[in-house]
Amino acid sequence: MKPSLQVRLSQHLALTPQLQQSIRLLQLSTLELHQEVEQMLDQNPFLETEDEGLPAFEPMVERSTPTERVAERESERADTPSESSNEGGDDAPGVDAAEFGTTERDDWENGTEREDFDGIRETPGKAGTGSDGEDFDPQDRNPTPASLQDHLRTQLLGMRLSPEDAAAVEVLIESLDGDGYLADSLEEIAASLAGDDEDRLEEVMERLSCALKWLQNMEPIGVGARDLPECLTLQLRLLPRSEAQMIAIMICKQHLELLARRDLKKLMAVTGADEDLVKEAQSLITALEPKPGRPFARAEANIIVPDVIVQKSGRNWKVVLNPDVMPKLRINDLYAQAIRQGRGAANANGSHAGLSSRLQEARWFMKNIQQRFDTIQRVSQAIVERQKNFFTHGEIAMKPLVLREIADELGLHESTISRVTTAKYMATVFGTFELKYFFGSSLNTDAGGNASSTAVRALIKQLVAAENVLKPLSDSQLSKMLEEQGIQVARRTVAKYREALRIAPANLRKTM
Repeated sequence: MKPSLQVRLSQHLALTPQLQQSIRLLQLSTLELHQEVEQMLDQNPFLETEDEGLPAFEPMVERSTPTERVAERESERADTPSESSNEGGDDAPGVDAAEFGTTERDDWENGTEREDFDGIRETPGKAGTGSDGEDFDPQDRNPTPASLQDHLRTQLLGMRLSPEDAAAVEVLIESLDGDGYLADSLEEIAASLAGDDEDRLEEVMERLSCALKWLQNMEPIGVGARDLPECLTLQLRLLPRSEAQMIAIMICKQHLELLARRDLKKLMAVTGADEDLVKEAQSLITALEPKPGRPFARAEANIIVPDVIVQKSGRNWKVVLNPDVMPKLRINDLYAQAIRQGRGAANANGSHAGLSSRLQEARWFMKNIQQRFDTIQRVSQAIVERQKNFFTHGEIAMKPLVLREIADELGLHESTISRVTTAKYMATVFGTFELKYFFGSSLNTDAGGNASSTAVRALIKQLVAAENVLKPLSDSQLSKMLEEQGIQVARRTVAKYREALRIAPANLRKTM
């Protein structure tokens, strides 16, 4: 066999550390970016905040709304000359686009726009050390409410109980979950206290049973119940004695499932009461609190800071970056000047090369952060242009939109759009939404067009809100009503959208 030569062409994408960092910063959320910046400030001496002693991110308590913050920032920029205009040439300590070689467009075209990087392992950097207590905690502005356990312990102090009984009640208080229910059974609690001693187990069990009665007589009423029927029954027994009260107790103990299904006929049959009496009992039950510990639950702070803000500009809408989420960084002038002065000098130990590398690292970090926000703004503006009707009429006017459309318009890869729209938020006149919210699949219409799934969900919500509570609309009826409006939606799809909206089925929405 004669030897032969073959020419094969193949493409290999080489990711530089700078490009890898750019991709990783792009997918970080605001909180993760904050942590990344704090970590870089601790590691790189050439990087510092614009104002020494202040955190890289501006506290959110200085101004009332993001829109006002943007307006104030724009006025400040108009009154103060830009930093970049005063720093020119090679001696400039600040960040200049020319120092980085390529433009933002060129950098993205070197890889991100042309290839899919979903296979790259991109993990956020470890959390930094923070700013030593300077971070703003919204929960610090409000006093912490007393917990359910603290509320019960306060009542326990006023009860004349023996030390043993008080200790048993304390054990049960510690066993309560967030809703006020007993998380473990008395048998399990007694076994954990008594161990293998059977004689002591019986004694502990008897004392816990007595302590449970003490606990269930505390406020809020219903605390210490082991299940929902017991919780409702404890509350019903404190109501004025009446025939409806007795029927309500019977329903809670034995027929709570029938009440959940709104099965009035079966409730009348099993209780022997007439329709009016069953409805009166239902009114008593619906007025009860199924979770006694709810008033004492500490609501977790779920504050979403928008990355971009949509503002009205004439007849159009424009997108501006939220200055509160943009880090205020600069290159340390003293260190950068020392590096420039020592460029011509020889350094035997190679320390000068190491410092130059850290300086370049700081510059690339600042550039990649700026590139991150520029990309977010471009993508957000493209979304706003496609969804103009939403900002005027709300979610019912949402149009179908997929990632590919924005990617083709901006010349970016679809994976890049996915990273940009994940964990990034937009402040609008209708609230703050994740950028992914504006993307949705399309449904066919009789006119030959397409309707957004988001708009269909909004329409379903409107139809359910306007329905007759005595005869709620079924999924089939909702499907027919949507079809009458020219939107072809199967019953299964309607059921899926209804469940996504957390709307109960028709039988559970019916009022007896």
